Amino acid sequence: MGKNNNEIVVRDLERNVEDMREYFRSRNTREANWRKFQLLRLKAFLKENEGDIYNALFQDLGKNHVEAFRDEIGTLLKSINYALENLKGWMSSKKAKLPAIALLSSAEIIPEPLGLVLIISSWNFPFGLSLEPVIGAIAAGNTVVLKPSELAPSCSSLLARAIPAYLDKKAIRVIEGGPDVGELLLQQKWDKIFFTGSARVGRMVMSAAVKHLTPVALELGGKCPAVVDSLTFSWDKEAAIKRIIVSKFGPCAGQACIAIDYVLAEEKFSTTLVELMKVHIKKMFGENPRESKSMSRIINKQHFSRLKNLLSNPLVKDSIVYGGSMDEHNLYIEPTVFLNPPLEAAIMTEEIFGPFLPIITLEKIEESINFINSRPKPLSMYVFTKNQALQRRILSETSSGSVVFNDAIIQYAADTLPFGGIGESGIGSYHGKFSFDAFSHQKAVARRSFLTDFWFRFPPWDNHKFQLLESAYSFDYLGILLTILGLKRPRNVLI
Repeated sequence: MGKNNNEIVVRDLERNVEDMREYFRSRNTREANWRKFQLLRLKAFLKENEGDIYNALFQDLGKNHVEAFRDEIGTLLKSINYALENLKGWMSSKKAKLPAIALLSSAEIIPEPLGLVLIISSWNFPFGLSLEPVIGAIAAGNTVVLKPSELAPSCSSLLARAIPAYLDKKAIRVIEGGPDVGELLLQQKWDKIFFTGSARVGRMVMSAAVKHLTPVALELGGKCPAVVDSLTFSWDKEAAIKRIIVSKFGPCAGQACIAIDYVLAEEKFSTTLVELMKVHIKKMFGENPRESKSMSRIINKQHFSRLKNLLSNPLVKDSIVYGGSMDEHNLYIEPTVFLNPPLEAAIMTEEIFGPFLPIITLEKIEESINFINSRPKPLSMYVFTKNQALQRRILSETSSGSVVFNDAIIQYAADTLPFGGIGESGIGSYHGKFSFDAFSHQKAVARRSFLTDFWFRFPPWDNHKFQLLESAYSFDYLGILLTILGLKRPRNVLI
């Protein structure tokens, strides 16, 4: 982008941002009817453009339409319906209690929109990760700039082309572009930045936000482990393996922040684990997954090369126990299982974000706790066990964005659970009311009568006033009365 063109883009962008900020000041977006209408129109966009959305997802990622509905359209429709059903309650003020010293007073908490927010989304779920936060931002009454990922160009183009026909153009805009446009956007002043993507770019977003002290929500990722105990019954093992396979290779060929990154299992269970995985990979994706219509493709050649380089270490390649074939021309990588690749290799230190599944064996499954704790906190943990003691230890001795027992990824679809990371896996959470809260300020409001006052709250200070304040803050009403009367509390009086 040339210098002159860059200056024009900057001026246009600054003007658009100021126009949207001025529109927010008009208070239109604060009205409940405006919020409901925008959500209904977003719902109409999803329903009326369903075929175009399927085509765009297939062009960019090779997603089957069933997977596309499950992971994107279906979850969005569910989220919109949930927001519409609960919006009135979310917008309502909540009464708050005050201490006794605040006599004849009342308090409430009023949620108010933050203002103009920027949402930068990722390419692996181009509609879901773009519009899920938009639902929360609209429900909370904000104006929104959405920048979809340029790495999913068909999906980005559809959003930019269609959204203005459905939503209030003065309040919600889609701006397309690559890293240069993203950089220009980050230079503007926002009331919140919501970013979904890699930790590398997340650091850049956070650095840019510092200039204006802009609050950020970072939905990142990391290496999400699955802990697999030696389950007792055959149906438990079958169910666990099927859930692991679909949660690793099913969502966008493993290109998902919440996909299982690696498996921890006892060494004595490893042979059974590998054999069951072979069986169920074939059942789900066929003898030749390359011809399967249920297997998504790698997003582009750059990411294909990154995944291919994970196998450059001969010891990693030697640890393959299933799969391994690749087709760069068609951006296809076969579901691949590894057994005990080197722990210092990139496949075990970097987020995989692709159809590679390492299995790491341990002598005792309890060792998984120390293994997980020795690495950055994951976005999600999936623990397959009926051992209640192990479940309690996992909850009390590890830290992660979420924990799911005996399944995986289902927490993402729950509007009643916060979705977000901790530490290097992210900052903040959303989904359901948590999305509304992510784009709201909880304003504290207190009201006081002029009819009465505690005289001891005012200087000059003395020990008598100190005793009264001490009793007041302890809710010790008898102590207040006795102090005012100049009496001492009887030793046998219990408060």
